[in-house]
Amino acid sequence: MQGRLFPFALEPRLVPAIWGGDALVRAYAKRGDAHATLGESWECWDLNRVHDGPYAGRTLADVRAAEGTALTGSIDPSMQFPLLTKLIDARASLSVQVHPNDAYAQRVEHQPNGKTECWYVLRAQPDAEIVLGWSRDTSREEYLQRVADGTLADILRRVRVRAGDAFYLPAGTLHAIGPGIELFEAQQASDLTYRIFDWNRVGADGKPRELHVDKAADVLDYRATLPGAVRPLAYAADGLERTLLVADRRFSLEHATVRSLDTYVETNGTPLAVTAMGAHVRIDAEPASGLMLEPWQTALIPADVPRAALVPGGERTDVLLAQPFPDLAALRRRSLEAGVPAADVDDYFAQFA
Repeated sequence: MQGRLFPFALEPRLVPAIWGGDALVRAYAKRGDAHATLGESWECWDLNRVHDGPYAGRTLADVRAAEGTALTGSIDPSMQFPLLTKLIDARASLSVQVHPNDAYAQRVEHQPNGKTECWYVLRAQPDAEIVLGWSRDTSREEYLQRVADGTLADILRRVRVRAGDAFYLPAGTLHAIGPGIELFEAQQASDLTYRIFDWNRVGADGKPRELHVDKAADVLDYRATLPGAVRPLAYAADGLERTLLVADRRFSLEHATVRSLDTYVETNGTPLAVTAMGAHVRIDAEPASGLMLEPWQTALIPADVPRAALVPGGERTDVLLAQPFPDLAALRRRSLEAGVPAADVDDYFAQFA
């Protein structure tokens, strides 16, 4: 153990994808080949390497093993870091797919958890849309028949998207990101994906990518999908203009705007990932010197740091705050103390019940 931990930046992992583009390098300042087809930048992940400080060059998993609960707080430090955040550039459509829940992942895949996720749209072409579930109730039998006869598209629910929209996708939700969308994703740390349809594409080896029709049938929620974008909860607290996007028991995602020097965030018992958006932001946690984040760089504030100041790099800095196993009671209490009506708070949290 190295002593008290302080916020540290993470080095992203770039992931090629047949549906990706060049935006991660061109627009999000990732170091990679601008001519490559890149789909994802994994920003906060158990195997991301630390960029600075005493653990520079080591992985987040190494820090977790060495520092234990000083990093993870109330989270068991022997488990993989439970949060994964990504930047995604969908130049073409992703496959129509579904993710399993924790119970199925443990029983069938022998993995610790499934995958619930959320999306925050950063940029979108005017006609961009996602697939989000079903247009009506269906069944396993109808699903399998439509996959077999090629008519599944007839009952898919398509939703137009625009920058600033947030979508919550609990495990079992049929989904696909459409072309012309760039987004930030927060999710459980799992890459379990069951593809149902891949638009008749072939992979880098010239062969169609594997489909998982039967496993998908086991985990799909066949009920009609009614909600579209999440109804966010906006309020001001701790010197920040805050917008709570998703507040699931597994993770939370929040957008915040920093305009003043008297601004801070609290960890409330679990680590907090901070992603600078279009401008620099400095993270101060006394007595350590400030950590300066470049635009679209991510840092992790350990659970052992109860409070950290955010200092804008100009008149305004926007950040995304993602946290595994958040203290939902603290989130609810903070919004109420900021003056949000109790009925509005209840309606917001009911979206993730």
